[in-house]
Amino acid sequence: MKVLNSIAELPETSEYGLIIGNFDGVHLGHRKLLDEVSKECVARNQDMVVITFVPHPLITLRNEKSFLLNTYEERQDLLKEHGVSWLIEIPFTRDLSMTDPSDFLEHYILCNKNVKTLFLGHDFAFGANKKGDHRFVKEYCSDKPIDVEVQKKFTIDTKTYSSSLVRQLLKSGNPKEASDLLGRKFFVSGRVIKGLGRGKQLGFPTANIDLVKERLVPEFGVYGTMCSFRGCTYRSITNIGKNPTFDDVSGINVETNVFDFSGDLYGEEIKVTFIDKLRDEQKFSSVNELIDQIKKDIERRKSWSD
Repeated sequence: MKVLNSIAELPETSEYGLIIGNFDGVHLGHRKLLDEVSKECVARNQDMVVITFVPHPLITLRNEKSFLLNTYEERQDLLKEHGVSWLIEIPFTRDLSMTDPSDFLEHYILCNKNVKTLFLGHDFAFGANKKGDHRFVKEYCSDKPIDVEVQKKFTIDTKTYSSSLVRQLLKSGNPKEASDLLGRKFFVSGRVIKGLGRGKQLGFPTANIDLVKERLVPEFGVYGTMCSFRGCTYRSITNIGKNPTFDDVSGINVETNVFDFSGDLYGEEIKVTFIDKLRDEQKFSSVNELIDQIKKDIERRKSWSD
């Protein structure tokens, strides 16, 4: 998969089938949609193109924080798994959000005459006031040499799949159910940075992840996790919060204690995959009480069968 910034950069040697969306999290509904579009593109002998936006529109329009289910680089990796040949990441601005739907189609899609099929999700809408729904697109393109295909709504057992629902579940401390909607385990990744060294002082050294501010983290608490780096995966527990026992004011910390590993991880890129929540964040009356609880957290995590 190759990443571009404009549809004009697509080679003229192929025909294309194109789908537009944010695809934050690339959840099970996204994956079903992408796989169906991929099959259609193969049948039509077209390269599959995804158009998406950077930053996510709600970050630009509402200044959302702790929002993204994946970084943009992670989204690229997830999309690559579903037959996408070309990913076009259009810079999203307030001006773009006010673009008339017909102007958006002309300047961002129809300007490339090799785009032969436009696939739309059932709830697709774009442009000023989201007037560019699939009805508008089908009518606008009715006299143009491009097919417009509207995909069906994806549900399993009457459950609707959406990035918003995944966010709600994570914010309520339910990564297990969120993972069911994602079709994979929820994870965060990033570079290990130096913390205060308090975990090591307590006898439980932790890897502190430097996360981008737009990245969503689950509700404060302690989680059973898996930690991957250097091609290996280890069981672990991860604390998310502000260390209330020590009255920290340094912001939100994501700290992972990796089992059966000793060594320096500073500067390493690690991936922390969430299994389930162990407990809420607590303020303990003493350091010894905190240490006793961490020991219980570790023993409980080790008892899990994953």
